[in-house]
Amino acid sequence: MKHTADLPALKAELVSRHGETQRARIERGVDQVASLWHGEDGDLAAFVREHFIADEKQLDATLARLETTFEQLDGHLHEINTELRRPTDLDLGPLLPVDPLLAAYDPAAHVTEDLFRSKVGFVALLNFPLTTLAERMEKGPGYTRRQWAEARLTGRFNSRVPAEVRQASSRAGADADLYIAEYNVWMHHLLDEQGRRLFPSGMRLISHWNLRDELKSRYADPEGVAKQRMIVKVMERIVTQSIPAAVIDNPRVDWNPFTNEVKEAPASEVEKDAPQRPVVLDGKREEDVRYAKLLAQFHAARMEDPYVPVAPTAVARSFELGRELPEARVKALLEQVLASPLVPRVAKEIESRLGRKLEPQDLWYAGFKASGKLSEDQLNTLTRQRYPTADAFARDLPRILQGLGFSKEKAAFLAAHIRVDASRGAGHAMQAMRRGDFPRLRTRVGPQGMDYKGYNIAVHELGHNVEQVFSLYSVDHTLLTGVPNSAFTEALAFVFQARDLELLGQAKPDAASERERVLNDFWQTWEIAGVALVDVAAWHWLYEHPDATPAQLREAVVRIARETWDRYYAPVLGGQGTPLLGIYSHMISYPLYLADYPLGHLISFQMEDHLKKAGNLGAEFERMASQGALTPDVWMTNATGAPVSAEPLLRATEAVLAR
Repeated sequence: MKHTADLPALKAELVSRHGETQRARIERGVDQVASLWHGEDGDLAAFVREHFIADEKQLDATLARLETTFEQLDGHLHEINTELRRPTDLDLGPLLPVDPLLAAYDPAAHVTEDLFRSKVGFVALLNFPLTTLAERMEKGPGYTRRQWAEARLTGRFNSRVPAEVRQASSRAGADADLYIAEYNVWMHHLLDEQGRRLFPSGMRLISHWNLRDELKSRYADPEGVAKQRMIVKVMERIVTQSIPAAVIDNPRVDWNPFTNEVKEAPASEVEKDAPQRPVVLDGKREEDVRYAKLLAQFHAARMEDPYVPVAPTAVARSFELGRELPEARVKALLEQVLASPLVPRVAKEIESRLGRKLEPQDLWYAGFKASGKLSEDQLNTLTRQRYPTADAFARDLPRILQGLGFSKEKAAFLAAHIRVDASRGAGHAMQAMRRGDFPRLRTRVGPQGMDYKGYNIAVHELGHNVEQVFSLYSVDHTLLTGVPNSAFTEALAFVFQARDLELLGQAKPDAASERERVLNDFWQTWEIAGVALVDVAAWHWLYEHPDATPAQLREAVVRIARETWDRYYAPVLGGQGTPLLGIYSHMISYPLYLADYPLGHLISFQMEDHLKKAGNLGAEFERMASQGALTPDVWMTNATGAPVSAEPLLRATEAVLAR
């Protein structure tokens, strides 16, 4: 039930009491409150009369009080959530049956509704402006820092989603995340058509991250193409759900991914530390679990739709509220790269280096950077010796950070504010949300130490963590904590990741390596742009077919992935009709996130272009990250002098190809 207040009369009464100079604030504030007030909230008019603030000093004090309170509220709830997820996020041994239940519980699910019921949310809406994305895009360049803080305060109250709906979303997300975190393939137990084992004993790779990285690492391997083709076939089986259920995370059976034949692994080939798994040889495919998890995410998101009229679908919320970039603009940026005439020119250069026609696995071509020229064993030896444990990486943070250009004092400050853990999954960065808590760096550390894949991910996550420290501790308003969206934190992480080998003492930048960097950035952006389009298109299909079954969703995703491949990738990579673009695990555990990666590459390239001119990476990284959560174009213009664009990457690629 909505309110029954006479809003015009109420506004006139308040203007009469507080003066004509307050009219605009009164009219906007009353409307903002009324749009979300429920009948059970009580007497709207009485609330407005009591809580409208005309006095400037009291208004300032109220903003400061809410800012301090929300930092503590959000921060402590986030710490509780971090602890609840610790067993499922970290490599702490076998999970207990209760652990996934704890991870699915969201202690913050009721907070927004509780703040509405306690009227705190309505105090914010009554006294501070709730802006639209269009307003922020138009007027944001002229906002003061105070105005940005006000916009972020009211932005948290732009909708009123019931707690049970938020909790359902948390459960679906945690369930999907756990499914992905435990989706491993034991590579030694893959057999080719001659019955050969191409991969070493003990290699256990999570999908998709480790499978992709293993594929990328094989460009320096004389038998690399055969191994890459096998990985591609495994990926295709996962996407189409034709993978036998018995082979998932099971080293006690052997599997030929080309024929789909399953055999019992000889006892002599089973790893000594192999987990107990049933030996099932019927070859029965995994049920459509992958798509059931995605469908559950969709149903949870759809429950939220009626409560967010400003963005009534998950797709709209992803772009309008999450990225603060319209979907059409993001899609245009991605298609500008995907359809660029530079693509076949770069592909031709790759062909000349490989001495063969390109194949689907070359979507992840790694030869444009030094790691593509070093063997996996060499890289693993380097990182395992240096980082036998997660704690060893933590102890090395001051040196790493100084190597990235931070002063000794700043490096020590950053290292003291970051915690490093061994991850159960591929790795991630867990931010802190109040001063006094610590961002957490998670990466996989095997029994023999941190391999190069884990190290590469760790350096990427370190970029996230450093941004998280600066965007919490260095902002002038904690209401602005963070960066504009996930693409920006990905971009800042890419800045670190691009220097991982340099930090190992293996590469020094020069003109040749700069050329490699540009081509690598272009190819990686091209690769992930299509994956992002598949992710978004799948969600549009879901909204058009809300009653779909997991099997129907599987068929749709496979079709979308194939059509996208055939349009943008088959002309240069072949593989007509492959569903390979559907392999990314984010589609299942972090839906609608994937567009942040190509955006992150574009943003990162702009940042790198600026850093090259500015010189001091450490100081400039801190300056950029300390702006806080502005809108993307405002943040980027302040950081680099221009709004978000694909042009810098395309211009640089054109220039290096012309050399």
